[in-house]
Amino acid sequence: MRVPAPPGVIEQAAFGDEHADVYELTYRHRGKDWEAEARDVTAIVREHRPAASSLLDVACGTGAHLAEFARHFDRTEGVEIAPAMRRRALDRVPAGTVVHEGDMRTFRLDRRFDAVTCLFTSAAFLPTPADLTTAIGRMGEHLLPGGVLVVEPWYFPETFLDGYLGGDLVRLPDRVVSRVSHSVRRADATHLHVEWTVADATGIRRFTELEVMSLFTREEYLAAFDAAGCDARYHPGWLTGRGLFTAVRRPG
Repeated sequence: MRVPAPPGVIEQAAFGDEHADVYELTYRHRGKDWEAEARDVTAIVREHRPAASSLLDVACGTGAHLAEFARHFDRTEGVEIAPAMRRRALDRVPAGTVVHEGDMRTFRLDRRFDAVTCLFTSAAFLPTPADLTTAIGRMGEHLLPGGVLVVEPWYFPETFLDGYLGGDLVRLPDRVVSRVSHSVRRADATHLHVEWTVADATGIRRFTELEVMSLFTREEYLAAFDAAGCDARYHPGWLTGRGLFTAVRRPG
């Protein structure tokens, strides 16, 4: 059942302009460190491919990971489907780093890379296991033989906490942002209801988002990597607590 927005609250699409303005601020206040994550992923890539010099970040969001990757690789590019997030990425990344507009299931570039990444919750926004297989296949096709594919999953069905409540309050000299969320499981997906309140010199505005993130199984991820011609392993934990998949594209 879809939960309607309360009276006086504007319903926004996830990753639209309002969301993009407060998205990174709120997660950084919570302790998320995009730069440390990017450095750790860089080290993982170099464990498998020491001379890696190029990287593609799929669903790169505001470019926080991508800007750090650009410090460690000679050539970096990104792909992002949400216009508001892509604009912020383009404002942040160094000159020469291209951020393509595209869907992770259908993007097609004219080059291949030593490494491809898809981090945070991005893969979970794919609606079905077939879409996951398609997207991982697209990423694999953009890898050089022996290249490294790194994908961060959302929760698995057995690790998701049904009914989870989240709350954040960020106080800055010129702005106060609150985020309250409620997550429930419906079939094989997380349905996340988020309400934001933002106060600044212009006044107070509120908006709400309804996000759906698939609870793919570990086996569905591994099957998608195999179909893409990649040998994959799952590493529990990692910096965010949800683990990480690393895969190497097979020769040929």
